[in-house]
Amino acid sequence: MRIGELAQRHGVTTKTIRFYESIGLMPDPPRTASGYRSYEEPDAERLTFIKTAQRLGLSLDDIREIIALRDRGAQPCGYVAEVLDRQVKDLDRRIREMRDLRDELRHLRHRAGLEPDGDAAAYCQVIEHVNAPSPVRRGAAAHPT
Repeated sequence: MRIGELAQRHGVTTKTIRFYESIGLMPDPPRTASGYRSYEEPDAERLTFIKTAQRLGLSLDDIREIIALRDRGAQPCGYVAEVLDRQVKDLDRRIREMRDLRDELRHLRHRAGLEPDGDAAAYCQVIEHVNAPSPVRRGAAAHPT
């Protein structure tokens, strides 16, 4: 199949496929006599894997390593488990940060209903007078990624 068909089948652009080739996620395909890229089913399967891994939040570097392990004949499942553990830990941290932010926003919204309007030339007092760093920034500093 040609690049356009592969792209359409997987909901990506031809530019995306060429990018994956340039960074080593997809192998350089053979070319037809007229110079068109020619893809086979294993290429489609690899693209499906890449898109699924991205949907799960894996980085392109992690995906490249998984593919490299597989291409060398090694079983990548141990590495995948480590990556997934990191993903879960990161999601847990981000969920905590989002909950903290939600709580701060609810508090500010409550204050906005209690405080009179200020100077028309000023920004909203509720936001202007927030002195403490947001919980998201505190959480990010406390839990580096």
